[in-house]
Amino acid sequence: MMIRRFFSLTVLLLLTVGAPAGAGQGNLRLDALFQALRATSDEAYAESVEEHIWDSWLEHPNGDMIRVMRDGVLSLNADDYAGALDAFNTVIATDPTYAEGWNKRANVYYMLGDYRAAVDDLRHTLLLEPRHFGALTGLGLVYLALNQPQPALRALDAALVLNPHLVKVRQQADSIRTQLSGLAL
Repeated sequence: MMIRRFFSLTVLLLLTVGAPAGAGQGNLRLDALFQALRATSDEAYAESVEEHIWDSWLEHPNGDMIRVMRDGVLSLNADDYAGALDAFNTVIATDPTYAEGWNKRANVYYMLGDYRAAVDDLRHTLLLEPRHFGALTGLGLVYLALNQPQPALRALDAALVLNPHLVKVRQQADSIRTQLSGLAL
């Protein structure tokens, strides 16, 4: 089973090696990865495919941009929201078509409690990369923070259509569904 998973992923990646690498979204490799993600029932394989999707979203032809993104992520992980915001603002100003810059800045706004700005950035992310299940999950979390369960559920369900292997997202969606059905009684 493990050998088959490795072989399948290797073949998938080899088939997409010639695909042009851009700023993540829109490259041909993503189409094959999303197809593989939806088609598999093997959770370990799905996790590997998901990692490759995230790697594709982080790709950018400008090495300096990658360094600024990495610095922003490190700042975000260290709860240095001012540093993260500066980095992601630089990324967006340099390349406003780079979806992951918008998504990462939305994460900072969410952590700062600026939910309106987070929603705006997540929507922008989704305009650039409509399959961004991370942005849809983030949108669901923002709506939950705003105590808006119906739009939260719609966003989480949309993320699950794209990536049915998001176990915690499925649990959250089921919890909201249960909550909403209790309110309907």
